Amino acid sequence: MAIWAGHGEDADHAPSDEGSHTVLRRAAPGSLEQAVLEVLWDDGGWLTPGEVHERLDGAHPLGYTTVMTVLVRLWRKGRLERQKTGRAFAYRPNSSREQSVAERMETILAAAADRPTALGHFVERLDAAERAQLQRLLGARRKS
Repeated sequence: MAIWAGHGEDADHAPSDEGSHTVLRRAAPGSLEQAVLEVLWDDGGWLTPGEVHERLDGAHPLGYTTVMTVLVRLWRKGRLERQKTGRAFAYRPNSSREQSVAERMETILAAAADRPTALGHFVERLDAAERAQLQRLLGARRKS
């Protein structure tokens, strides 16, 4: 599903011509935040809302104020750091993309009624190289 927010229209819906009428589609929950985080992770440094907006503009046509709102929300949630840069703030992630994925995995695992069984099902889906890497990581943790 495409992420969309426009100027002067409902920022949570994207217009789509289907037949002779317009259908509005809602972006997936968290998809705007994820798109903004991806831009910040890809850059690796401090970015202003304008710079994030420019990088999102091609793939995700969002309004500048929408980008600014998403950045502030992520900062309030503790996902971003910010510093004053001239008249604007610049933002960067508090954690790496991989750390964020690990946090989401933990959140999902916490929802399982039977964690060992859920972990077992997860490990079954790993390929041989990933299982070997997991065994190496667990072995290294035991030694420390």
